[in-house]
Amino acid sequence: MKLTWTDAEDIGIALAERFPDLDPLTARFTELHRWVTELDDFGDDPKGSNEGKLEAIQMAWLEEYRELHADG
Repeated sequence: MKLTWTDAEDIGIALAERFPDLDPLTARFTELHRWVTELDDFGDDPKGSNEGKLEAIQMAWLEEYRELHADG
C-alpha cells in the first residue's frame, strides 16, 4: 500500500530513516515536498499537498528525529 499525504506519521518515519542527521526544522517546504514525492513508497498525487499537510509531516519527522537524537 502506497503512502499518501495524509500518512504524516509514516512519512515522518521514512524521512527520518532517509535523512537521519538532518534537523527537520531546517528543511524548506519546497525541499520537504520533493523528498516526500521521491520516497519509494509514496504514491499520491504530487499536487495534493498543502502547507498543513507538509507541516504535519515535518512535525512527525521532528518527533522521530528527536527520539533518534535523545541523550541516554
